[in-house]
Amino acid sequence: MIWDNNEDIRVVSCDNRSRALQRALNDCREERRPYVFLTPTMREITALKRILVPVTMLEEETYKAEICTYLARKTGARILLLPAHDYGSHARNNTNKIISHIEAVRERTGEEIAYEVLEARQDSFHLYSEAVSRQRDFAHQLLVLTASREYGLDDLIFGPPERKAIARSQVPVMLVNPRADLFSLCD
Repeated sequence: MIWDNNEDIRVVSCDNRSRALQRALNDCREERRPYVFLTPTMREITALKRILVPVTMLEEETYKAEICTYLARKTGARILLLPAHDYGSHARNNTNKIISHIEAVRERTGEEIAYEVLEARQDSFHLYSEAVSRQRDFAHQLLVLTASREYGLDDLIFGPPERKAIARSQVPVMLVNPRADLFSLCD
């Protein structure tokens, strides 16, 4: 499996029922590394070829730039950026920041890092749901999401969006903790 012997990434195996997922999410709230959720309904990754990175209007989405670039460099995978179809320009600006990071790493290392920008149909509030429902369209082997910074009332009542995405996903889901004081990745 692709995650074996990688200390930069935490692997979380759990059932895809709501309570089990929420317990696992709570256990990872203070995690400094990115963490990958694996449930029994997810396909095992033997080769990482395409990484789907939904990009919402939230500023912390740019933290995914380092993660997806790191993974693309290690595996040769193509990065699929999926900016939300929002009225404002925040998702597009976040996408441009991620692209700038990829280009800077490409220039600094001389490595070819393939990426493309796809157009989402949904806004930032429904983007994770679209990413999961269009898995066949994107043919990706990994979904990279940002964990909720804080749980609001709607997250406590209905569950955070990342929990719903993990429960429905057929591919492993990597979460990035959005708190800058917790974020780290060896490169």
